[in-house]
Amino acid sequence: MPAYHSIFLEDRDVPVIGNFPILPLRTRTRGPAYTLPPLPPNTADIDVPADSESYDCIDEVLSLFRANVLFRNFEINGPADRMLIYGILFISECLGKVKPTMTAREAEKALINASLENFAIPGDVSFPLNQAFEAPHDRQDAETLRAYISQVRQEIALRLHARLYADGPSPSKWWLSFAKRKFMGKSL
Repeated sequence: MPAYHSIFLEDRDVPVIGNFPILPLRTRTRGPAYTLPPLPPNTADIDVPADSESYDCIDEVLSLFRANVLFRNFEINGPADRMLIYGILFISECLGKVKPTMTAREAEKALINASLENFAIPGDVSFPLNQAFEAPHDRQDAETLRAYISQVRQEIALRLHARLYADGPSPSKWWLSFAKRKFMGKSL
């Protein structure tokens, strides 16, 4: 059975730095991403349909995480798949920071700290997937990519927290059961 790929592979007019896409986001976090319209008033972040104009790559990463994390190999079909890979690796890192005994507030702090901590971008020596990602062409591209990835990480942390604590005061055991899984045998 093959892994699930991004539906954003069909978007051809997406700006790319190196070979990492700068996809639009539904976010309130400042950054270089084009901002999608907010959700309709009675729609929860968890229930965004894929055909909605507000559906973004973060929704896709969160919905495909549990299916794709089980694969050790992933064939990259385009830049949007690279975003999917990065998002899955970051979610794995976040789940490792949340403990079953954490309150929602403690987990929120841990996830926000994980999203804001220093991180490597493609081309940095410590970036784990340099063989699949190209480095930015110049310093300005590198700074734009760093700002975009920071924006993505913060948005993933916020939306993951909402899913972890959707059913009550303790984190979802179902989500935490994936904390030890390493997608493609890698971690950020």
